[in-house]
Amino acid sequence: MKIEHVGLFVKDLENTVSFYKKYFGATASEKYHNPKTTFSSRFLTFSDGARLEVGTREDLNTEKLTGYPLGYMHLAMSLGSKEAVDKVSAQIEADGYTHLSGPRVTGDGYYESVVLDPEGNQIELTV
Repeated sequence: MKIEHVGLFVKDLENTVSFYKKYFGATASEKYHNPKTTFSSRFLTFSDGARLEVGTREDLNTEKLTGYPLGYMHLAMSLGSKEAVDKVSAQIEADGYTHLSGPRVTGDGYYESVVLDPEGNQIELTV
C-alpha cells in the first residue's frame, strides 16, 4: 500500500502553495475550482513523488482549538542531512515564520526541527 496524497485545508491557497514550493521544492498543479461548492485546490508534488493537496473553500471552519487538537498533527519532511535541517529551519525563521523547536536530537534519536507554515500547520524537518 502507498498513501496517494494528504489533503490540507487552508485560508490562503496561493500563499501556502508558494511556501511549500520555496522551502521544499514542490511543483504545483494548475488550480482546480468548483464554483458550485467554492472548493479550489492545487496538488503539490515533491521530488520523491509524495503529494500534498492544498485546498480551500468559503465555508471553512477557521476556529482553532487550544492545546493539541485531535487528528493530524504534523507533516514530516525528510531533508537528507542535519545540515539541511539546520539550513532550512534557519531560513524559514529568518523569513518571519514561526520556529517552534530544535534543531535537536529527540529522546528516540531523531534529529528534528519544528516550524509552522503560513497557516500554522506544524512541519517537522528531519534527516
